[in-house]
Order: sequence, then structure tokens, then C-alpha cells
Amino acid sequence: MIERKLTNTKEVSFLNQLEALSKVSKVITSDLYLEDILRLIVTVTAQVMNSRICSLMLLDEEKRELRISATQSISEEYIKKPNLKVGEGIAGKVAKEKRPITVADVTKEKEYKYRSIAEKEGLHSLLSVPLMVKGKVIGVLNSYTSFPHRFTKNEMDVLTTVANQAAIAIENTRLLVESKVIKEELEARKVIERAKGVLMKEEDLTEEEAYNRIRKYSMDNRKSMREVSEAIILSEDLKKS
Repeated sequence: MIERKLTNTKEVSFLNQLEALSKVSKVITSDLYLEDILRLIVTVTAQVMNSRICSLMLLDEEKRELRISATQSISEEYIKKPNLKVGEGIAGKVAKEKRPITVADVTKEKEYKYRSIAEKEGLHSLLSVPLMVKGKVIGVLNSYTSFPHRFTKNEMDVLTTVANQAAIAIENTRLLVESKVIKEELEARKVIERAKGVLMKEEDLTEEEAYNRIRKYSMDNRKSMREVSEAIILSEDLKKS
């Protein structure tokens, strides 16, 4: 079989690279949710890299597993592939060694875990690069072709740069979510503390008794402790007005 190279419209040129980086930059600075950001990243990458399938796998640090978080593929079998342990398969090896890896033919590569799925989907060559933030791997970005292909340095650079941009977007979104959650937790604690004070004063309860009263009402009525506490505070304020 004759190996094909991406030339002319197929080759990832400098203009393609600029286009990809421009589109990815717009994505990561948007107000979209993480799921939408990841989906757009793989769609743009697939177009620029001429990928049969492009997938982004995120690392579950607790389980030390990579799972497919986004792909432009509509194949249920590919999307539902089992997670990979760090060090397992090609993507797992990329995550462990923190370096890009290319495979000439995934259907014949012993280290590739799901060769039967690759055959069914018509996958051939693979370029897999790590998503890294401050030297830490948070996932892997994969680009498959449907024909034999030797990836050029330029193509590796393009996918690596996209992966780096994606990693920043993912990390920034996570930090934003975490900071929002922390802020909401702190605000909820303040409200609960104030509500406890109201109950302790009105009902002559201890701090623990007041807390348990709020928690029990919360569980019995399927409302958050913050909602219950806000109702207690509102009731107290109405009495004063």
C-alpha cells in the first residue's frame, strides 16, 4: 500500500496552523461550558488535521484513567470504548511519558488496545499528544487518519499547540468552577451560621441542636440547608419589621 502524504489541501500548512490556533483561541475565551468547548476543539482539530476521528481524553486523577470526553465521531462503539489506565495502550503511554507518539497503522500495532474497533471505523495512522499544564498531564488529544500517513513535524507542532491551548482552556474552566463552588459554599456556611444563631436565641437551643434542626428539616423537605436557613432568617427579619 502506498503511503499518502498530506499535500496541497491535505497538508497542514502554516495557514492551516494559523487558522486552527485562531479558532481554538476564540473557543477558549468564550463563555461556553466545558463540554461545548471540548466539542468545538475536536471539531476544529479534525477539520484542520483532516482527521477521520479526533478525540480528546481527560485524565481522572483519582482512578488514573483516561476517558473520552469529546469527539466529533458519531460511532457509538468508538465513543463507548473502555477507559485506559495511564501507561496502557498508546494514549495511556502518551500520558505516562508526557510526549507525542505516532503509529503508522493502529490495526497492526500490538500496543493499541482496540484494533477491532479501529478496523470497523476505518482508522489507520494515529498521532497522539499530551494535554499539559505546568508540566502536569491532564489528558490526551488523538488524531486518526483513514489512510496510511507519516505525520510531519509541522503536523505534530500544530496538534501539540492545539493541545496546549485546550489544556489551558480546560484548566481555566475547572478553576473557575472550583472557585465558584468554594464561594457558594462559604456563602452557604455564613447563612447557616446566622440561621443557627436565630434558632439558638429563639428556641434556646445549643449550637449542635440548632444545626441538627436545620439539617433534619432540610432532609425531610428535600431542600438545601441554605434554603432552610434563608427561610429562617427571612422569618426573623419579618418579625422585626
